[in-house]
Amino acid sequence: MKRKRGLISELRAAQRKSLVFLAGISLVLGAAISAQAALLAEAVEKIFVQRASFSSVAAVLGVLLAVMAVRTLLSYGNGRIGLYMAARAKTAMRAAVLRKLAHASVPVALRGQTGGKVSVTLDAVDESDSYFSQYLPRMIEAAVIPILILAIVFSQHVNSGLIMLITAPFIPIFMVLVGLTTKNKSEEKFTQLADFSGTFLGSLQGLVSLKLFGRTHHQQQEIERSSLGYRDATMGILRIAFTNTFMLESIVMLSIGIVALELALQLLVFKSLSFHTAFLILLLVPEYYSLLKNTGTAFHNGRTSMGAVRKVEEMLTGIREGEAPTDGDSGTGKTGGSIEIDLADKADKPERPNLDVLRMPLSIGMKDVRFQYAPDSFKLSASSLAFEPGQHIAIVGKSGSGKTTLLHLIAGLLKPTAGEVLVNGYPLAQYTEASWFDHVGYITQHPYIFSGTFADNIAIGSGRDVTRSEVVQAAEAAGLAALAAELEQGYDTFVGEGGRGLSGGEKQRLALARAFLKRPAVILFDEPTVGLDLQTERILQQSIAELASKATMITVAHRLYTIRHANRIIVMDNGAILDSGSHKELLARLPQYAEMVDAGRKGGFA
Repeated sequence: MKRKRGLISELRAAQRKSLVFLAGISLVLGAAISAQAALLAEAVEKIFVQRASFSSVAAVLGVLLAVMAVRTLLSYGNGRIGLYMAARAKTAMRAAVLRKLAHASVPVALRGQTGGKVSVTLDAVDESDSYFSQYLPRMIEAAVIPILILAIVFSQHVNSGLIMLITAPFIPIFMVLVGLTTKNKSEEKFTQLADFSGTFLGSLQGLVSLKLFGRTHHQQQEIERSSLGYRDATMGILRIAFTNTFMLESIVMLSIGIVALELALQLLVFKSLSFHTAFLILLLVPEYYSLLKNTGTAFHNGRTSMGAVRKVEEMLTGIREGEAPTDGDSGTGKTGGSIEIDLADKADKPERPNLDVLRMPLSIGMKDVRFQYAPDSFKLSASSLAFEPGQHIAIVGKSGSGKTTLLHLIAGLLKPTAGEVLVNGYPLAQYTEASWFDHVGYITQHPYIFSGTFADNIAIGSGRDVTRSEVVQAAEAAGLAALAAELEQGYDTFVGEGGRGLSGGEKQRLALARAFLKRPAVILFDEPTVGLDLQTERILQQSIAELASKATMITVAHRLYTIRHANRIIVMDNGAILDSGSHKELLARLPQYAEMVDAGRKGGFA
């Protein structure tokens, strides 16, 4: 079985050409560094030892300047390639996260805090920059240039080469020890950041409720706790960084000092070394250790970035593991935790068959469906259900009996733990969410209004480009024409966040206008009229009746009088289906239903 590759391995493999190019530039850069040191040693010896005239060394100085210019350009080129790799990697990661979130099933998309997901998508991806822009270029340089310098030093003076060879390993050993701690601290930092982002965003979203219940001070303490946790994690990484810098500088200074002392002894005491050779080595030694030191600093930044990439990987893996396997995934040999990164931004997997190949209208069935949110939690079972095209189905039951859960299973928002939801006799899991949702309209008690114009909020339900006249017709069918006429800029008035607020009834009518524009084959209602005044409710009921005249309608009913004329009523209790039939049939044979109707009459709701 082929071993899975992690996210960093995938990203690095996608940059193979850039890495090879970096290695080539590093080799030429090493030659330029060595040539610069040799030319500078030659110029210094001629001027200060041989007392040669300036004109006699002008050619050497000219070549030296040219080599220095080449070295600068090569260093700049390495940096640019690193930035290019970082930009591509960040684009690929962010695109992968957005694709996974967009294609994930609804339960998976709703899992976790929104602020935490935003933090990973933005902050963690940005933090990965150092791995590609600094760590990889420096590591490639460290794998090529120091070996070249060491070979030159050994060819000139074996003792200095041995000192450099023996002292050099202390730097990578220290790097590894510090890097392991840095990676753990980095993951802790991003956990704290995600916690802080989620707490802060949740507090903003629920600020009114917090004020009403007098919990602002408590939430302020929670935000402060999250903020201090993130601060402590960040300061922990900075402490490691300062310690790392101090220790690397100490090791480098001590190593250069030992080489310089040995050269001084050979040059001045034993007189076994020429000035040119000693000065050449003395110029190459700082370059040698400087590369290793810079690699150590880059290693620290790289480990920090690896912690950030690990958070992105956990998010991607978590999204895939949360998805139920489908027929389209069978036989691929991929596990739920596999990660696919494609810099060309291709689709994640082959498209499954489109629902449009099935006949219309649609019939819906459930075969031995079982569902459970978590172990030892609420269970739902529906052994056999069938909804024929054009029927009006109502689902009733006490609060917590599983009505909305059953509706979510029919809608495909939840995936059964066992059994199958069938569409025209075919498993719903066989088709893409997009193709199924093209035929489904789902209107909840609290439809979401996006920040945008009134017309845009209606048109968002169509899934296609629509004309203004189509939007106006849908609004009129939903009873919104009068409201649109009252708005200052009509259908171009901004609503939602940052715009005009809408009442509960106006939001429900806007949701109905979306459905009128879409004209779905199946309409699902989670009793959208609850909490509305009678006049608004009548308007909505008329619009709902017109919308459902050519579609299958399934309604979760809280007010029994709204579903008296349903073709079929399903009664639920504690996750089980007690019975189903018409209103009269259930009154005659199901005492629990009769009790609900009687309680509704006494409360004025039946």
